[in-house]
Parts: sequence; C-alpha cells; structure tokens
Amino acid sequence: MSALVLDAGAFVAVDRGERTMMARLRVAVANRVDLRTSAIVVGQVWRNPDGRQARLARLLQAVDIRPVDERMGRRAGILIARAGTADPIDATVVLAAEHGDRILTSDPDDIRRLATAAGTRAAVVTC
Repeated sequence: MSALVLDAGAFVAVDRGERTMMARLRVAVANRVDLRTSAIVVGQVWRNPDGRQARLARLLQAVDIRPVDERMGRRAGILIARAGTADPIDATVVLAAEHGDRILTSDPDDIRRLATAAGTRAAVVTC
C-alpha cells in the first residue's frame, strides 16, 4: 500500500487550521493510507516549547516519522548534489518516500527534481 509523504508545507497548513489540508489528511487516514515524514521536518515546523500546537501534535501521532541519522544525512547530501538543489530537508522527504507513494509538498519543483535524481517513482502532489 502506498503512503502519503508529508513535507513541511502540509504540516504548516494543518497547524494554521487550513480545512482543505485537514480534510485531505482525514480522508487518507480513513482509507488506511500511511502518513510518513522525516524527523527533521518535525524540527522545521514545531515551534511551541509548551506543546500548544494542538492540531500539529494530533497529526504527528498518526505519522510514521523516519529518523535522520548520519547515513540518511549523507544520502541527502549526495541527492541534493545530484539534483542540483540545496535543501537537505526536502531531500530527506524524498528519501522517506518509496515507489508508488505520493509526496505532498509546497515545493513541487524541487521535490520533483530530487525524486527524479533519486530514481523514486513517487507522485508529487502540491499542497
């Protein structure tokens, strides 16, 4: 079964209470579509030290968060060099994707370049 891989844009939309994004993710969960991201994306979107980002906190409970270790960091660096892009966080999102997944992103151009360079057959969907 394919997953929906989320970049920071999807999380920010939920944190802002954007109904369209929240509905899209509810439908995905209801249809048993796995949600996935990389740990560094969480660092990109989590801002409240008291945990007051309630919508975001609820969403994170449903997401498979892949760790970013040294190996992933090196793979991300190689990927951004290969793709000619600059954002290692976007690279970790692409590396978290598997063939057949959909990557939900606010930066479709860079994600497409990274996915192509990685050889990942994942569909890129704009937030």
